[in-house]
Amino acid sequence: MSRAELASLLVVAVALLTMPVFALVSRGRPVDAEVARRPRTILLGTWIRDWLMWLIAPLVRASVAARVPPLAFNVLGALLGLAAGAAYAAGALATGGWLVLLGGAADIFDGRVARARGMASRAGAFLDSTLDRFAETFAFAGLALYYRDAPWRALATVLALGGSLLVSYTRARGEGLGIECKGGVMQRAERLVLLAVASVLDRTVSARAGWPDGSLLVAAVALIAAGSLGTALWRTVAIARALEREDTGER
Repeated sequence: MSRAELASLLVVAVALLTMPVFALVSRGRPVDAEVARRPRTILLGTWIRDWLMWLIAPLVRASVAARVPPLAFNVLGALLGLAAGAAYAAGALATGGWLVLLGGAADIFDGRVARARGMASRAGAFLDSTLDRFAETFAFAGLALYYRDAPWRALATVLALGGSLLVSYTRARGEGLGIECKGGVMQRAERLVLLAVASVLDRTVSARAGWPDGSLLVAAVALIAAGSLGTALWRTVAIARALEREDTGER
């Protein structure tokens, strides 16, 4: 096991050790307001999301105290996505995974800092969503380059990117027509976690299983492709039916 992989496992272990602490301190405490507003999913339940918000809370407070502008986190997330794509293209899968995770963390920080400082705005919300799409595009583009000599793996990566963008588009288009639809099994948080964890563990797992490098990661990418396309299709049907009911005056 390389030093980078050992360091990755150490970070994960330390993070997991905080879970029992959170379980104790969170007894009787209401769930984080933002977490409570979000729909539950199969992969990331309310408890896990609430734990993550508790874990990063000190850093959020420090960012607010330092008066870091929310836009800085938006731009940082896009740059980390670009760096992740470059790492993937170069074959540094674990590095790419950590950069994806850091980009996801930046995405959480921007909204929480903006609300804490009373700086939430429509322009900020637009930039947040749009730069998130740039970050995902950069990361998956790098993966497609990594898999360029394996057509089926590259195709899975392209479908994962397309599905990810469609999940966001269907929600945005629905909301533009007055229908809110946030459900589905492969939302942004789930995509980030699957991609990052598989990237970090790929070399260790693939080597022990006797698989070529990138095998575990491409399985995760294929799952992201299937889940995101399925989520986008589900949202498409749900929104279309809701619009039809409104158009025909049904209740």
